[in-house]
Amino acid sequence: MRIFVTGATGFIGMAVTQELIAAGHQVLGLSRGEAKAAALAATGAEVYRGTLEDSDGLKRGAAQCDGVIHLAFNHDFSRFKANCEDDRRVIAALGAALEGSSRPLLVTSGTGIANTVPGEPAKEDNPIVSSEHHPRAATEEEATAVAARGVNVSVVRLPQVHDPVHQGLVTPAIRMYREKGVCVYIGDGSTRWPAAHYLDVARLYRLAIERAEPNAKYHAVGEEGVTTRAITETIGRRLNLPVKSISPEEAPSYLGWLAMFASYDLPASSAQTRQKLGWIPVGPSLIADLERLPIEEG
Repeated sequence: MRIFVTGATGFIGMAVTQELIAAGHQVLGLSRGEAKAAALAATGAEVYRGTLEDSDGLKRGAAQCDGVIHLAFNHDFSRFKANCEDDRRVIAALGAALEGSSRPLLVTSGTGIANTVPGEPAKEDNPIVSSEHHPRAATEEEATAVAARGVNVSVVRLPQVHDPVHQGLVTPAIRMYREKGVCVYIGDGSTRWPAAHYLDVARLYRLAIERAEPNAKYHAVGEEGVTTRAITETIGRRLNLPVKSISPEEAPSYLGWLAMFASYDLPASSAQTRQKLGWIPVGPSLIADLERLPIEEG
């Protein structure tokens, strides 16, 4: 397959690109800047110059390919809701380019929008919250709208995707801990975040686009739930910083915008995904990668 990949120069996107090429696929990767374009070309991908704001350009890129993997997302969480609405518009544009064909569109969401059964891990077939409750649901709302127009759409929901340098929402938390000189968790730290190693995630994207099953939902989850206390204590040991519990009311002063995520218990299952795709995560755990956190990195 020839696959158009948005976010191809990102942390996950580069791994997905390399995974696709190693499996014999061709990649047309979206890139905005010169330096990242050079790195993308070095993987063997063809570079497609453009931006997420250029809907016509996105349509032209998608029209050249047999399928689309949409990974790009603006991770400035200070404008999270606006970024999610931007993602809605991008999916609408990509979908428009694929209407009238069976070419697959694989979009990216988060497992948190499927945590709709209190106390239980999010499952692939759970109902999801609305974008009024969780802005990230805008992605799947638009995916549903595009599917209603006959486009072959499926969804990969991500947990905290990690290697020793990048760990999803844990990475900005580490920066905040450094600035404050202390690592914090809320309450007893029993809230859980799911996680997966980035190479396992890349393999899942390949398997999902190859399967091209309409309306499928996949959870790229290697670990169902790692407690925030275990995460925080590991970071504290690695960076030689004190660790303490704080109240929910104190969280904004320590964690800023991240406080809105930090108090949620968000375990997620990938049992259905593993059965459907034959996907078996084999990468290191989140704690193992945090134990290798570069001390000089922020």
